Amino acid sequence: MLKIGEFIYPWGSGHYSRMMRLHEALEDHIDDELDVHFSSKDHVYEKLIKRFPDKKEKIHNILMPTPIDGKFGPSVSKSLMNILLPIENNPSLIRQIINYLREERKLYNKEKFDLVINDGDMGSNILAKNRNIPSLFVTNQFRPKLYNSRSYLYPSLIFIAKQIIKASKILVADSPPPYTMCEYNLNFIKEAEEKVVYVGHFTNSKPIQKEKETDLEQLVANNEFGYWMRTGNKSTNDGTGQRYEEVFTQSEMQKEKRIISHARNESSIDGVIGKDGKKYSISDALEKKIDWIQIDIGFLSEQEKDTILNLCNYAVVNGSHTVMGEIMGGKSKPIIGIPIYDEHTNNIKWAQEKNLGVLAIKTKQVIQGISKIKENYAEFEGSLSEFSKNFVPTGAENSAKIAAEILEEKR
Repeated sequence: MLKIGEFIYPWGSGHYSRMMRLHEALEDHIDDELDVHFSSKDHVYEKLIKRFPDKKEKIHNILMPTPIDGKFGPSVSKSLMNILLPIENNPSLIRQIINYLREERKLYNKEKFDLVINDGDMGSNILAKNRNIPSLFVTNQFRPKLYNSRSYLYPSLIFIAKQIIKASKILVADSPPPYTMCEYNLNFIKEAEEKVVYVGHFTNSKPIQKEKETDLEQLVANNEFGYWMRTGNKSTNDGTGQRYEEVFTQSEMQKEKRIISHARNESSIDGVIGKDGKKYSISDALEKKIDWIQIDIGFLSEQEKDTILNLCNYAVVNGSHTVMGEIMGGKSKPIIGIPIYDEHTNNIKWAQEKNLGVLAIKTKQVIQGISKIKENYAEFEGSLSEFSKNFVPTGAENSAKIAAEILEEKR
C-alpha cells in the first residue's frame, strides 16, 4: 500500500477543485492500493468531510495561515498587522506558522508518506524536502507581477518562491507556452525552471450524465444573455457581487439579459426578475412565459452550468484561473474580467492581449466591454478557436502520470 499526502491551501476554491480532480485521476493511473491523507482547514476541510464521510480519520484539520478577509478580497492592512498581532480571532502569523508546521510535522512523522502533493501549501514542501520525500507542487503562480499592491509585498513573493522551489517538481496547471494563460503570474527564476512541467488545466473530464431539462434550462433557451459568475471565498464572492450590482444600475443594462451564479448552495437566492420589474420563482417564470431580464441562482448543477455556458454570449468573471480556463478553453466563450486581486488582473490582461476577452477595472469599462464583444464577435471567435485548439485540459491526468512515475522509481 502506498501512502500519499494531499495538502490543500484553503484560500478560495480553486485549490480544492484541482486536487479533487487529481485525486480521482490518481486512482486511474496507479495500480497499487492507495492510503491517502488530506489536510486543510475551514471550508475546504468541511468539503472534504462531506465528500469522504467514511474517511474522517484521514482528513486532518490543520490551520494553514491565510490572509484576513477584507471587503474586497484579503485586507492588506489587517494581514500585515497580523504578522505580529492577533487580529479577528487569528493568532499572530508567526504563531500560526509555528503551530501549523508543528501539526504537519506530526502528520509526516506518523504516516511516513511515499509521496506528497501540495496545492498551494508551501510548508509541506519544506517538510518533504527535509525527509527526502518526493513532492509535487501544483500551482498557477510563482512570482506574480503586482499592479495595485505596493512594492513592500515583493519580499513576501520572493520568500514564497523560495519555498515553492523546494518541491521535487512544480506542476503548472496551464497549457505550455505560448498558450499559458497565467504567464504573468509565473516569472520563473533560473533555479526553478528545471523543475517546471506545464501539465495543463484541471478541467472536469468526466462526461456529464444528461438528465431531464430543468426549469432553468427551459427558461433560458432561445435567449441571448451574459453569464455572470461569483466565485471564491466569502470576501471575494461578496466583492465581485457588489461590483456586478454597480454595473446593473447603469442605464445601458436595462435590456441586457444576465444570469448570475452566486456559488452558494442556498435555494433562497434563486429567483427571476422580469422586464416588468416583478420578481418570480423560476418555475412561475417558466409557466407564465415571463420575459426576464435577470436570473439569480444560488448553485448550478453541472448540467445547468454546461447548458448556460453553451448558450451564453459571454461570461463575466473575477479572473479566477480555473474558471477562465474552463470558459475560454473548454467553451470558447469570450470573458469580461473584473479583477479582485493582482493575480486576476494578470490573467485577464493576458486574455485581453490575445483577444480572448476584455479587462474591466471600472464600471463603465464593463459596459464598453459588452459592446466591444458584441460588435467584434467574429474576431473574438477566431482567437478563441485558436486558443481552444491548443488548450490542454488534461492537467489532472498528466499530473497523475507524473505521480505514478515517481512512485515507480521509488520501488
